[in-house]
Amino acid sequence: MARIDVNHIRHSYLADPRKDSDFALKEVHHTFEDGGAYALLGPSGCGKTTLLNIISGLLRPSHGQLLFNGKDVTNLSTQERNIAQVFQFPVIYDTMTVYDNLAFPLRNRGVPEADVDRKVRETLEMTDLVSWAGRKARGLTADQKQKISLGRGLVRSDVNAILFDEPLTVIDPHMKWVLRSQLKQLHRRFGYTMVYVTHDQTEALTFAERVVVMYDGEIVQIGTPTELFERPRHTFVGYFIGSPGMNVMPVKVEGKVARLGSQSIQLPGALKSAEGAIELGVRPEYVRIGSKGMPVSITKVEDVGRHKVIRAKLEGRDIAAIIGEDDEIPADAKVSFEPAGINIYADSWRVEMGA
Repeated sequence: MARIDVNHIRHSYLADPRKDSDFALKEVHHTFEDGGAYALLGPSGCGKTTLLNIISGLLRPSHGQLLFNGKDVTNLSTQERNIAQVFQFPVIYDTMTVYDNLAFPLRNRGVPEADVDRKVRETLEMTDLVSWAGRKARGLTADQKQKISLGRGLVRSDVNAILFDEPLTVIDPHMKWVLRSQLKQLHRRFGYTMVYVTHDQTEALTFAERVVVMYDGEIVQIGTPTELFERPRHTFVGYFIGSPGMNVMPVKVEGKVARLGSQSIQLPGALKSAEGAIELGVRPEYVRIGSKGMPVSITKVEDVGRHKVIRAKLEGRDIAAIIGEDDEIPADAKVSFEPAGINIYADSWRVEMGA
């Protein structure tokens, strides 16, 4: 496995890029530690697949340098980088058996047949394909074919990293959960360096140790699932992660008080420094509905089973709150915010609050 250093990488698909908006990747500078499990998370067009393809060698960056274990691999091919990549749609040989599909990358590298057999049987066991080993790949289901594709990435023990480009898109929801669980178990057991691209927050947060959130060609935050939920560094992270996403409202801050229209909200501390447009962010989980606080007008109640999502208007602004399935909603509802859940943003970036 390898430590991967992405040193000030920028990339444009244009022949003569001149401004930031011409770049699919504006600038990425980050280290993927040896043996880490990472997810690149973001919406379509944010640059995550571009970054993955630069790491794999399918793309050469317009600017910057890529290192594997301190060695410059920027101009090396995928084969020379010793990378395994699993794509969104299964890449397999329909005329081969499941066994031979897994054996192919090893045989292609001249691995002795006894070692091929041992590794293939280990991988069949890992991916729960033992009973399908002798079957031709043609006619198998989409999830079975993707398991073969995953297995071909896992069968080689000499790879520097295994890269996944939205590998579960074609898989049904239950099988997605099964395959994610298997990938996590494999990572814990073998310590592969894994980088997993997805636009699905559930996939990212359940698979990765650290999630790399991308937006508009940049990394806006890298953190654990808890860090991304509790302290979104950028308002986009607040919007994108969570269901519903974070409530974000423009406010004016004076000392330890944020003013939203005619309402005053007590902050957990005073801003250390802030310039630009000031916004308050609070997740629906930290919005309390009761008989005390700021008056709201409830517009909708969504019963999603284990809890309810309350949609309301606060000072003309849309706001969401989450309450328990059996919690009552007062006729004259008011809201308050848990201080620990309040974040303040200046020009979309989180600012610290002092005591």
